Amino acid sequence: MTTLNDNIDYRENLEVRAQMFKALGHPVRLLILNLVKTKPRHTEELAAILSLTPATVSHHLALLAEAGLLTSRKDQYYQVYQLVEEKLQKTIAEIVQVPQPGLKANVEVDAYRQKVVRAFFRHGRLIQIPSQQKKKQIILEEIVKVFSPGERYTEWDVNKMLVDFNEDVASLRRYLIEFGLMQRDHDIYWRVEHSA
Repeated sequence: MTTLNDNIDYRENLEVRAQMFKALGHPVRLLILNLVKTKPRHTEELAAILSLTPATVSHHLALLAEAGLLTSRKDQYYQVYQLVEEKLQKTIAEIVQVPQPGLKANVEVDAYRQKVVRAFFRHGRLIQIPSQQKKKQIILEEIVKVFSPGERYTEWDVNKMLVDFNEDVASLRRYLIEFGLMQRDHDIYWRVEHSA
């Protein structure tokens, strides 16, 4: 069960990740990161290299530090910045992948599957066999659910069950075999059990 704290943590996690993208979303900040990557640098040094005022560079450094991309330490009169290497070693996919508490990771896939099922079934009947392979796979996966795993069926039994979906039982039988959802030995058919 999702708690209020889970949702707060989730939102904070998203904010932290979004803040990193905002920090990376400016050409000057990207230049600063590249300069600091070669060696730790202080504000005045960066300002001189980039031909910017120290105040402008300080603003950019603060945003990068706030996003956790830079750390700073005092060195005599200067604030010296260095790169947090591990932050930039993550791929974009790792950064954007934030599962929300209480939601399945495959929510988008389920939404697509439901859309296909709604489009091709009316009152439990298959109105048309899709031509697109991905949609056909989804439709067949729905149909094969009427067959119990481990049970054997004669071709006559299979036809009798498939005709409830669509009159073209020969095509449905063939596709169930082709898509690896059922197997057959002569006139005996059975559902293939796939591991989750």
